[in-house]
Amino acid sequence: MNQLSLNLATHFKLPTGILGAAVTNDGTSLAAACMDGVYLANLKDKSFEKINEHSSYVSSAEFINDESTIVTAGYDGRLQWYDLSSKSRTRELQLHEFWSWDMAVSPDRKLIASVTGQYLAGGYKYEPAAETEPCVRILSADIGKILLSLPHVPSVQAVAFSPDNQFVAAGNLMGEVRIWNVNTGELAASWTTSDFTSWGIIKSHSYLGGIFSMAFTPDSTQLLLAGMGPMNDPMAGNGRQLWQKWAWQQTPPAKIDETHKDESGEGLMETLSVHPDGTRFVMGGRLRGGDWNVAMFELESGTRIATLKTGYRVTQATFSTDGSKLILVGTQGQPNKSKEGTYPKFGRIEVYDLA
Repeated sequence: MNQLSLNLATHFKLPTGILGAAVTNDGTSLAAACMDGVYLANLKDKSFEKINEHSSYVSSAEFINDESTIVTAGYDGRLQWYDLSSKSRTRELQLHEFWSWDMAVSPDRKLIASVTGQYLAGGYKYEPAAETEPCVRILSADIGKILLSLPHVPSVQAVAFSPDNQFVAAGNLMGEVRIWNVNTGELAASWTTSDFTSWGIIKSHSYLGGIFSMAFTPDSTQLLLAGMGPMNDPMAGNGRQLWQKWAWQQTPPAKIDETHKDESGEGLMETLSVHPDGTRFVMGGRLRGGDWNVAMFELESGTRIATLKTGYRVTQATFSTDGSKLILVGTQGQPNKSKEGTYPKFGRIEVYDLA
């Protein structure tokens, strides 16, 4: 595949940092999970309005019910359903005791998965303590009924459904991945990759890093993981920009590819998304060292085919349904109050045309 051009078509700002987002099928509207609430943004005319809020940061947003409802998860451990036609919150559920790190909706939009867990030392080696609540929960999207409560080791920071709606995967701080059958709750696969986890020895003694995003390949047989390679200084953020691809149905699961040598710099990667045509994927996050914080790769070969240096932390990357656009959201610092008594906007939205 030839190198791709990513041409900036639209960009604008929201009042606060964006931690997660979802785009409608027609590519015109974006639901943004922000530090101060939930926003609905128009990607054509750059207008936006705040429509809802949690009692803490909002971490994830997804569309359900033929895109008439936005479901959100937050650091308050709650899930909320907001109806766009009535402009009202229709359901709220205290799902976790700790915050929701990540939330996903199945491709058929019938199921919701949310993951939680606080990293607390469980022994003298600072290994994670056992969970005090189920770290993975699966709910019905329509009424919010809890269908499955699944065990994992906290903190569980990433979750994804398979394209065939049959499996859900969750990854944690220690690089452990567990995959379950969503119909039965049966554990279908589990393995640990140590490449995403660091042990801080300079300024603090603790584990850090872990798996921050994941995505199944279109045939549901492989799983992509994203995060950052090992480092010693937990304050540096200078681990390798890292993705891995795993054949999870093999026994045992096998790593078949990862970020190629000389194709990565340094920084935490927080988002993964597979292009609708199934031939490529995008990874993005923070830049610590190097010349990109968003890059696109061939899915089969793993070769890097496009890069961006956005100048801000990218928290979510997604494609339009027709595959013609790449939508990025994130946050650019957290500015101090200005002389006029208001804060400058620091949530970022960018739309790129794929040429």
